[in-house]
Parts: sequence; C-alpha cells; structure tokens
Amino acid sequence: MPGENLSRDEARERAALLSVDGYDISLDLRSAVGADPSDGPRTFRSVTTIRFRCAEPGATSFADLIAPEVTAVSLNGRDLDPSEVFDGSRIALEDLAADNELVVDARCAYSRTGEGLHRFVDPEDGEVYLYTQYEPADSRRVFANFEQPDLKAPFRFEVRAPEGWTVWSNGAGRLADGVWRFAETKPISTYITCVVAGPYHYVTDTYTRAFDDGTTLEIPLGAMCRKGLAPHFDADDVFLVTKQGLDFFHDHFDYPYPFGKYDQAFVPEYNLGAMENPGLVTFREEYIFRGKVTRASYEARANVILHEMAHMWFGDLVTMEWWDDLWLKESFADFMGTFANVGATRFTDAWITFANRRKAWAYRADQLPSTHPITADIRDLQDAKLNFDGITYAKGASVLKQLVAYVGQDAFLEGARRYFKRHAYGNTRLGDLLAVLGETSGRDMAAWARSWLQTAGVNSLTPQVLLDAEGRVAELAVLQEAAESHPELRPHRVAVGLYRRNGEALERYARVEADVDGPRTVVAELAGAEAPDLVLVNDDDLTYCKTRFDETSLAALRAGLGSITDPLARALCWSALWNMTRDALLPAREFIDLVLRFAAKETDIGVLQMLHSWAESAAVHYTAPERRAVAGRLLAEGAARELRAAEPASEHQLAWARFYARAAESPSDFEQLTGLLDGTVTLPGLDVDQELRWAFLDALAAHDVVGEKELAAELARDDTASGKRHQVRCLAARPQAAVKAQAWAQVVESDELSNALVEATIAGFERASQRELTAPYTPKYFAAIERVWEQRSIQIGMLVVSGLFPSLQESQETLDATDAWLDAHEDAAPALRRLVLEARDDLARALRGQACDAGAAE
Repeated sequence: MPGENLSRDEARERAALLSVDGYDISLDLRSAVGADPSDGPRTFRSVTTIRFRCAEPGATSFADLIAPEVTAVSLNGRDLDPSEVFDGSRIALEDLAADNELVVDARCAYSRTGEGLHRFVDPEDGEVYLYTQYEPADSRRVFANFEQPDLKAPFRFEVRAPEGWTVWSNGAGRLADGVWRFAETKPISTYITCVVAGPYHYVTDTYTRAFDDGTTLEIPLGAMCRKGLAPHFDADDVFLVTKQGLDFFHDHFDYPYPFGKYDQAFVPEYNLGAMENPGLVTFREEYIFRGKVTRASYEARANVILHEMAHMWFGDLVTMEWWDDLWLKESFADFMGTFANVGATRFTDAWITFANRRKAWAYRADQLPSTHPITADIRDLQDAKLNFDGITYAKGASVLKQLVAYVGQDAFLEGARRYFKRHAYGNTRLGDLLAVLGETSGRDMAAWARSWLQTAGVNSLTPQVLLDAEGRVAELAVLQEAAESHPELRPHRVAVGLYRRNGEALERYARVEADVDGPRTVVAELAGAEAPDLVLVNDDDLTYCKTRFDETSLAALRAGLGSITDPLARALCWSALWNMTRDALLPAREFIDLVLRFAAKETDIGVLQMLHSWAESAAVHYTAPERRAVAGRLLAEGAARELRAAEPASEHQLAWARFYARAAESPSDFEQLTGLLDGTVTLPGLDVDQELRWAFLDALAAHDVVGEKELAAELARDDTASGKRHQVRCLAARPQAAVKAQAWAQVVESDELSNALVEATIAGFERASQRELTAPYTPKYFAAIERVWEQRSIQIGMLVVSGLFPSLQESQETLDATDAWLDAHEDAAPALRRLVLEARDDLARALRGQACDAGAAE
C-alpha cells in the first residue's frame, strides 16, 4: 500500500464506494500519567466501531490508522489477522457487504509534535495535559477511521481518564462509573472531532438568544487553560467576545448555532493559532497573556475567536468535499473574523490590521514560486498541509472583501444564508457557492471566479495623472500590470482617493469608486479635480493588489507620510512602500529612514508594531552588506530615542521597548537593557514584567552579555512552560560554536524535543549578528533535509526545513547551493521541494533588494 499520504484520487474512489453511518470510539487515557515506558512510545488503548455502507458489495477498500500496534480487527463479525491487514497506516478491507461493521482495537501513541493526541507535562507542577489536533489528517493517530472530509458521520466518544481529571469532547459529557460519555455529534468530518483531558482550570458562562419566532437558544459556554496560567486567564473578555460574535453571526447568517455547547480550550505546545472543532475550539495558550501586551494582541485574539466561530458554519456545518476547496472554509473564516470584529466588538479599526498585516502575508505568498490559485490543485495530504498558507487565508479573505464590493454586502450575506440551508451537514465544491451568489447578486460569478479564484499572482495598480494648463486634472488613469509568470489582469472594484496638503496635514479631498479592467482604465469622474499631492489607487482597501505611486505621490510621502490624517490610508501607504522595498523598487535605506522619521506619529499600535518588524527585516535582509552596520546603528538609536519619548505606561512605550531589545547592538544598549532588568535603570511607566524580561535577556544572550548561569537563574524565577521555552530560545541564541552545534544536534539529529522546544531552539539558532558563526551549517542543511523529511513528522519536517534554511547567508554561493540541491533532488517529495523553493525565492529577493540598496545615492 502507498502509505500515509492519501491521494485525492483514492479519496474520491473511496467516497464513491462508501458512506458512513456512525462511529463509536472508546479511549483509555489512564496511561497518560505514571512512569515512562521502558521502551517504545507511550501508548493508549483505542477501540473504534465504524458502521458503514458499501455501494458495491464484494468490493475492497481500506480504513486509516497510524498506530504502533493493532491488537484486533473484526469486520462484520469476522476476525482478521492484524499482521495481514494492517501495514502501519491502513487497514485493508476486503469483500465488503452492503452494510458493514468494523471494530479495531489498537495501541495508539501519544504525540510530542502537536499531531494527534498531544501529551504535555507541565514543568511547574508536573501535571499532565492532553488535547487533540487533527487537521488535515491526524485523527487516524487516535482512532481508526475514513480520514477524508467528505465521509461525514455522527460520532460518539467515551473516555477513561486518570482520577481527578475532566474530559471534554465535541458533545456534552458526563462521568458515570469511571467513564466519560459524550453526546452523539451531528454529522461532521473526522478532522474536527476533538478530545481535551486533564486537570484544566475551567470557567463557565451561558449565552442566551431570543429569536423573532419566539424561540430561545441557550448555549453553555466554557473556557479552559492549564492551572499554571489560571492567574492570567481573563475569561471574562473571552466570553464577552464570544457572546458578541454569536450575536453577530446569528444576526447575519439566519441559521442558529447548531452544535450545542461552546467550549474554548487554550492548550500548550499548539502548532496552530486555533482549530474550529465544533463545540470544543482549541487555541494556542499564548493567547493568554502573562504580561502587558498592546491592544493589537487583544484584537488579534478576538479575531481568532471570531474566525473559529465563523467556521461553525463555514467548514463545520458545510464542509469542502476535498482540500482543493479549502478556501470555502479558511478564506471565509478569515474574512468573517475581521468583518465581525469591526461589526460586533470594540475593535472597530480591525480592517486596518487586515490591510497592513494579513495582506502582507498574502502578498508574500502570492509572489513565491509555489503560488497557486485560491482554489488549488491539492493532489494529496502533503499538499493539503502546506496549503494552509497566506493565499488560502489572507488572499482568499481579501478576494472576498473584493467580492462584497462587487456584488454588495446584502447579496453576499443572502448567498451565505442560502448556502447554509441548502447544504447543511453536507459537502460542497466551488460551484455550489457560486450558484447561490449568482442567484442573489445577478452577477456572472463564473467570470469573477475565473479571474479571482482560478488564477494566481497579484496585480499592481499605479496612478497616471495628466494636468491641464491650469494645473487641474486633465486625465487620471489607473495602470494595471501583472508578473510575466502570472499575466492575468483582473477586474478590480477600487476607490481612488486624492489627497493634498492642508497646513501640516495630508487630507483626502476627493474619492470615487471605479471598475478597473485591463492595462489602462481612465477614471473619468476625477477629471477637473484640483491637482493632488498624493493619489491612492486602492483607497479604503477594497481590492487585492499591490499599490504603486507616481513620482509626485512618492515625493509627498517622503515629505509627510506621517501627516496623512486617515489611519487606514496611512497604513495602506506603509504597506505599499514595504512592497516596493521587497520588490527592489525602493532602497531599504529609504524605507528605514521613513520608519525612523514617521513611525513615532503612528496612532494605530498594530501598524507601529508591523513597521518595527518591517524595518528590522529591511536592515537584516534588504540592506547592502556594507551598510548593515549603519542601518543597525540607526535603528537602535531611533528605538532608544522613541522609547524615551513615548508616553509613560502607554502601549507605544511597550512596543518601542520590545523593538529596542531586538535592535540593540552596542555596549551602551546592553548596559541600558541590563539596567532595566536589575532595576538600576528605570523609565517612567515602563513595567519590566516577566515577558519583557525575557525579551531583554534574548538580546543580551545573543550578544554574549549573559550566559547559561544567568538564564538558569531566570528560569528559576519563571519556572513555567513559558519560561522554559524562553530559556531554550535564549540558550540557542548564544554566539558560541559549541552552542550552535548542540542546538543543531538537538533539532536535526534527535527527536527528543517537543514541537514547542524545536521551534524555540530554531528561533535562537540563527541570528543576524552571527552570520559567520552559522555559515558552516549551510552544507549540513542540504545534506540533512531529505532524511529529516522522511524520518520525522510533517510538522517537525516543516519547522526544520523552513526554519534552518540558511536565509542569512545571503550570497550567490548560497543560491547556487540551493539550486544544486533542487537539481539533484527532482524526485524529492513535492512538499519538501516546495519549502526549499520558497526559501530560495526569499533569498533571491533579498539579493535583489541589497543590489537596489547598494545602487542608491547617499
């Protein structure tokens, strides 16, 4: 059999043959506690009964299971020899009847990689916590099943757990005679079933909604985290956003929440942001804030809560047939997260964050060699795993925002309502959604889909302004361009804004919406307007494009970017300038100069934090090598200056403090950070809490100011799971050859570290100030990655291949080494080649940016 990597063709063949009536799953998790086994992985017992039908009696198929051992298999009362039917990932099923019952008794392994049933031991108190994470295909690591999204079924779980534990699953549960039994679910896909178990801190609330027909919906709410995080858990705010979201979606979807209770679990060592398991959403516990954070962090958490809630309808109630149409859930949830954040919560400026942060992710992904249409060609599960990317999420959401502008919000939401009612508990393809949107809007959705969903790449829109003799606009046109590799010119619904200086401010004085199509579109409505200082061709961020500027607009931005009065327009200009820097159209030194001159005027904290990240990237990757020292010094000086000038106790002060720690490079910087740590230096209002202490220590460790002794002392001060991750990162950041060798061995040559500690070690390994120290690992990387990909789980493989690529060895030699590996490994796993190709593209882009910066005039 072909192994773990289920193909689309196999899934379609199985779906045509089988339909599933239900699952009964019994898990015994009492082995989670106690001494480690003497040999082999720690396992638990999993007994699964599947009732299913076969359209062709006598046919052959298979069930999915990844387990160290299968002790018994029974098909329709007939015992099968596990050694003959189980190959480690599949159970062969022969001579199927019209109605079938499969019973599988297995020993499944607890996970340390966040895939399947993850087992975490809290270093603070020794308590054990379990949770499951399956997407796209890891439920087969916990129970036998048909692991594909279109074989939906009801599930009944029962769980035996250690005494004193609580267990949660998708349905409501109760403990009787030592067994937790859970209500049967609605028909759902395997990948969104869920179990959470352990001594979690659990808080409850209730949501009540009265509908116009006189009925009332009551939803039990729960929120949980590790006991060690309970003092920091602001469950009231989580429940507030949850209730606001449920109200918003009930108002707009006209389909009551269908899955009973609504628990939200914040769990340790989580690979994702969150997962939309119906009735039991799981989140990474970093959304519980141990120290002071900015408003942007709370906004991001609210966005994720609402994103996962939107999945209850887009993805859980109605599910894509195969991962080709992953966008049917992820793009919609990403759009709805921001749409609901703006419409229902205190984060009314969330579209600014979307324009500045989320779309930056999409623009990068859409210019990689691995770019793909939003409706992608997903051949197998490895393709599916890698397609949870900036295109499926952020570009898809951006395109939906364009769709709302194209068909109108009312038609869009009415289409969604019909879609839910027509396909409830079923599976869909692209055409199913387009059909209802065509009905409600009267628009040609097929043509729209061809341009926006079925082609790849991002267009650039540039204004062209011609003035008449009196200095007024004679003609304003929008020029559209596309990359040679993806030449599609799309129809765009855009707002074009004209700005001019009014005293110290740059203010908009004219705006029109227009349909841009083809290489050149004249916006006739702007003829006769007064000459603008700045033209913004995607004002209000209606479409998905790279915005460019004419020379007059660029000059206005150079002179007064910080004086643009509208925060969204200002964020769009920053985003456009960053794209120009990445495209080697604007020298990195100029972008850094703009940040140093205008970032302090930025009122939106999320935009400011993004500017810090971009400025750091510009200095590290896009600045000419001979100017890196100057760029680094300027950023450190600017960060120190703005930290001192920031309003005491403000979130801007906190943001500048964190940026200063990352930019610090001189003895005086390190003296300042050391003083802030030990209290000999104070800044009015700056609370150096535990999280900020680790940020300062990270910088000091990377520059050899503190060592193993100081980091051990800090861990003793913060002897928690979070503290351990911070310490591991700082230890790997120390600029010593022996440290790098140890970190490399721990990640590449061993599988002892958990997923979270692998990630922390990689984060510390390669630092911009240590290029020469890590240079010897370039050949080691290319020698190791195929073996790592073959031997480790896909999650760890992705962390290693992407995280340890020699991205800081920015030279033609590194590019040549990458090309040599690609040429010599044409038959390597396509997902592995994709990751290397993406890293190569980032490297080539950095070299072009450095050449642009080197050629710029001083």
